[in-house]
Amino acid sequence: MNGHIDVGTVLRRTVCDLYSDLVTRPTGAAVRTGIEQQLAELADRTVTIIDFAHVGLLDFSCADEIVAKLLLRIPTGSGTRDAYFLFRGVSDSHLEAIEVVLERHGLAAVAQRDDGELILLGDLGAPQRQAWDAINRLGRGDAAEVALESDIPAAAASLALDDLWRRRLIMRTDQWYVALGATA
Repeated sequence: MNGHIDVGTVLRRTVCDLYSDLVTRPTGAAVRTGIEQQLAELADRTVTIIDFAHVGLLDFSCADEIVAKLLLRIPTGSGTRDAYFLFRGVSDSHLEAIEVVLERHGLAAVAQRDDGELILLGDLGAPQRQAWDAINRLGRGDAAEVALESDIPAAAASLALDDLWRRRLIMRTDQWYVALGATA
């Protein structure tokens, strides 16, 4: 199941109908709380699009409150919720703030550019980035297929895919690893 949360709408509903900028930590915390309330209503396994298209400015404190804390609060791999996020409508100025907070917390996220291209943000090593690129080209696959597509050893591909799944950057089924773009 997929969900869609418009951050601009959450901002206007939780803080002020006149705002389109995300500045100050209390504003970010209020918006994150609103997003978490919407997430609680979704199915157990979801790819949720967190849409920043209607947000003007995103400062570092709001990026920390919304993006980093949202990612830190979602159970990874074995919780009751199998949640994945795809950040959409992210401008170049948003990317700067998001990248800084992801790296500060050792996190990573998937964003989608306006042209539909998926990009990987944050703190990841070369094998994870290669495996992520390969699974996105394939759409879905197992470790052997990703190893062939990425030209990395099968054992390294398997470890990288498991790490990407634990960090909620790709999905896993009984048989396959699946790119978030193939589901959203």
